Amino acid sequence: MSRQPMASRHALPVKQLLLTLLAWSVAFVIFFPILWMVLTGFKTETAAIADPSFIFSPTLESYQAVQARSGYARFAINSVAVAFGSTLLALLIAIPSAYAMAFLPTKRTKGTLLWMLSTKMLPPVGVLVPIYLIFRDVGLLDTRTGLILVYTLMNLPIVVWMLYTFFKDMPKDILEAGRMDGASTFQEVWYLLLPLTLPGIASTGLLSVILSWNEAFWSLNLTSSKAAPLTAYIASFSSPEGLFWAKLSAASTMAIAPILILGWMTQKQMVRGLTFGAVK
Repeated sequence: MSRQPMASRHALPVKQLLLTLLAWSVAFVIFFPILWMVLTGFKTETAAIADPSFIFSPTLESYQAVQARSGYARFAINSVAVAFGSTLLALLIAIPSAYAMAFLPTKRTKGTLLWMLSTKMLPPVGVLVPIYLIFRDVGLLDTRTGLILVYTLMNLPIVVWMLYTFFKDMPKDILEAGRMDGASTFQEVWYLLLPLTLPGIASTGLLSVILSWNEAFWSLNLTSSKAAPLTAYIASFSSPEGLFWAKLSAASTMAIAPILILGWMTQKQMVRGLTFGAVK
């Protein structure tokens, strides 16, 4: 009678070990391109092409060349302004929209949500020409304001959907109690809804920042020099002569470093927000 429990106790650590090894293997496969990019940035151009190995003499030659060619700080400031500006604007629009859809739904609410999400299926190149012409006529080409507007519209469907999901998990009794105490709609949202759904709002904002930071299509087509973010900065290291792998890797490492640090610092908030309401 005692053999079965003993076998189960031995099988459990083995299963946990296998799952742990599998998880680390998957994580390494996902992270490997980033690791290879960082290592390539410390090689010379010759070594980056002719010596694809982990053992080499590191050098800062590529980073010095990248800094000498163009100022990293200007592009980084543009990325920060555009990413956080578009996220703030998207949240200002999405919070009242998601509140209305979650707590004051109509028969068209689900259809509206599906329509908003369907806009993400449209290839950006399909609307490039009209947006470019509109921006040219109103003077928004190569401006931070123009990119903030485009990034806001690009991320708004996802932001609204996520906030709608978080708000739907909110107990309506709490809002009804506040309403019975005489709270206005603004007070209901500001003092009750936002504090209770703050993890979800934070994770939504972080996701919007990441999406805006990594967006390349619109930045390459709507900017040239003044408002160009780090995605355009990376693209500038490709030329008709070919790709300069070491310099391109160094520039890419410098471009993703801030968002990687932000993601690492806020990973607990991100996980907490994305699992908000999952366990009742």
